[in-house]
Amino acid sequence: MTTANQVDFNNTIANPPSRIDAREKRLINCHQVDVNQLMPLKYSWAWEHYVNACANHWMPTEVAMNKDIETWRSSKLTADERRVILRNLGFFATAESLVGNNLVLAIFRHVTNAECRQYLLRQAFEEAVHTHTFLYVVESLGLNEGEVFNMYHEVPAIAAKDDFEMELTNEILQEGFTTDTFEGAQAFLKNLIGYYLIMEGIFFYTGFVMVLSFHRRNLMTGIGEQFQYILRDETIHLNFGIDLINGIRNENPQLWTPEFQQAMITRIRAAVELEIAYARDVLPRGILGLNADSFRDYVQFIADRRLERIGLPVQYGSSNPFPWMSETIDLSKEKNFFETRVTEYQSASTLSWD
Repeated sequence: MTTANQVDFNNTIANPPSRIDAREKRLINCHQVDVNQLMPLKYSWAWEHYVNACANHWMPTEVAMNKDIETWRSSKLTADERRVILRNLGFFATAESLVGNNLVLAIFRHVTNAECRQYLLRQAFEEAVHTHTFLYVVESLGLNEGEVFNMYHEVPAIAAKDDFEMELTNEILQEGFTTDTFEGAQAFLKNLIGYYLIMEGIFFYTGFVMVLSFHRRNLMTGIGEQFQYILRDETIHLNFGIDLINGIRNENPQLWTPEFQQAMITRIRAAVELEIAYARDVLPRGILGLNADSFRDYVQFIADRRLERIGLPVQYGSSNPFPWMSETIDLSKEKNFFETRVTEYQSASTLSWD
């Protein structure tokens, strides 16, 4: 049965304005978009994210790995500590490529705004840099490449997260998919929530805590420094994604039905359980003052922050068990993180979090 929301949405798509100016630009379904015409800007937030991302430019080969190589070849790390490093390299290596594929093959195709596409081009490059990072680390430490890059096949906790995300891409990449329909636009919005809020906003943050815990102990500092750069990138990715989601929702309020909102809450709750299972797999006995139980609270805490950012009710009310992470990024103020510290990011050769 066709709902009133679907009729309103279809009428909007069927009767686009005869002339497009800055006021008539749309994030999706702008049929007369000129992708090369940035000016006049309508979505200044997209351009600001692009500028901030450019200011954070870095390459993994700029980071020295000598100390990491020495530590890895020594007896300083326990078997459980090595497991943490290897598992996170295995997950991130695949996850970054999944995000990159989704950007290039799905999101870029359906976002019809020039300034947003400009940022997406920058983000796609950063995903390539992140994949380069994990290859650089694997080669530097002399790790078994097949073991690391095939974990998405061989480690169930990693495979479950990847499969969860790939489902969203498969839907968008089906032949004939379009956001011109009510159902298609909702599917696209679900994809954005899945990749920006869940993959980059929830699935990545457990790994950030684990790897940066080594860095705090002055262990594996090369990998730690690269993860700090990646965290900076991912913070902008997350902020852009949230602005894009909220922008599409505001321009197409009929998509944001109670049923859709509940479906997104259910999906985020399912993702939280997958991430908790991943933490248990990576930390079967606990190390570095970390254990799987503490990550249950942490994942629930950041999930609540993501839900708040897109106007959905919090689900858990858990506190942050890792207050030291606020020294790196204040999760309750992600929107302001880069706006207040842009001047610190003019060179990739220094890394200051003060």
